[in-house]
Amino acid sequence: MRIEILDYAEKELLNGFKFYERQSKGLGDYFLDSIFSDIESLHLYASIHARHFGYHRLLSKRFPFAIYCRLQIAGLRKEP
Repeated sequence: MRIEILDYAEKELLNGFKFYERQSKGLGDYFLDSIFSDIESLHLYASIHARHFGYHRLLSKRFPFAIYCRLQIAGLRKEP
């Protein structure tokens, strides 16, 4: 499985990092580690999450963030 993070999502991750880093030094790194761990879990659990807005939604375990994904199988996009 290949996971692609959209430009918009990268900006949101950076904003989240900056926000949490302002709260406490090192918390921004912990935020990113946690979110990327959640993203990596998509390799195992990608299609079991509830659908919202036509995408599967994974709620982060430690932070108030959601990860939305769409599956493409064998190069063909799986429509919602």
